[in-house]
Amino acid sequence: MKKLLIMIAATAMSLAASAQERVQVECSADEVFTLWNNDTAPHSSCDTKVEVIVKRGNGYKASHTSETVFYLFRAKNPTGHAVVHFPGGGYKTVNLNFSVAEWLREQGITTMVVKYRLPNGHREVPLEDAREAIAYLRTHAERLGIDPQKVGVMGNSAGGHLAAWCSNALAADERPNFSILIYPVINGQMWTGKPQQSTFLELLGKWRTQIDIEQHSADLLVTADTPPALMLHSQDDPLAPSYNSTLYYKALKHHGVKARMHIFPSGGHSWIGRETWEYRQQWLEATRDWVLSF
Repeated sequence: MKKLLIMIAATAMSLAASAQERVQVECSADEVFTLWNNDTAPHSSCDTKVEVIVKRGNGYKASHTSETVFYLFRAKNPTGHAVVHFPGGGYKTVNLNFSVAEWLREQGITTMVVKYRLPNGHREVPLEDAREAIAYLRTHAERLGIDPQKVGVMGNSAGGHLAAWCSNALAADERPNFSILIYPVINGQMWTGKPQQSTFLELLGKWRTQIDIEQHSADLLVTADTPPALMLHSQDDPLAPSYNSTLYYKALKHHGVKARMHIFPSGGHSWIGRETWEYRQQWLEATRDWVLSF
């Protein structure tokens, strides 16, 4: 009897997991398409688990992502500007939220949200996806009403790290023209908190060295050729403290790169999709004004 109950419970869990895996992402994107997967991309994350997408609040949480998907929101009255958005999730999940892309589309800014492949310790994988997302907008610039020299990146939390990282690690002609970093994880050295170190663990793997960490801490990569950046953060962020933004801001200013920073008194972490946040309108307008300044 006990064995039968265990089998029934296991079956129920399996069915529940399958149901979760079948959740379809619903959004108002004008175009949705898959770039590649672990089998067809230049590098694989080597994650053999089934990709799972579950509904989470007004968005979706994707784990074990094995394929790269672009959600394109085409501006109705294009200004020529475009933004690639990398969502956060600590490089352990990709937490999709489309509210900002919808708002930017109304402001004349074409926006592409990327469900990127999670690294699983294979650091080249998310950067590979980021490079192709930027390249796609530039390649299709005429069709989308975009100026190829007005393509920027935006990222929150671990996505903020990816946005800052590709702003420094990609070849000069592949980099974005500007960036928006929203409560970004910037530095992963041992003096930072556990959430940041966990993010770097997912990116670099458990055998990461101090040199690996330094080579992926974005503030240490900044040069005079780094694209300008806007940083947006909350003073009371418990997961990615505001010093991440100040470190990157300081590095940019040291090298003479245009930079702007807003640190709000409250908000904690993960406020990008929080429509009731008291500073929502301020950060959205600051983002729009920054993009349109290029």
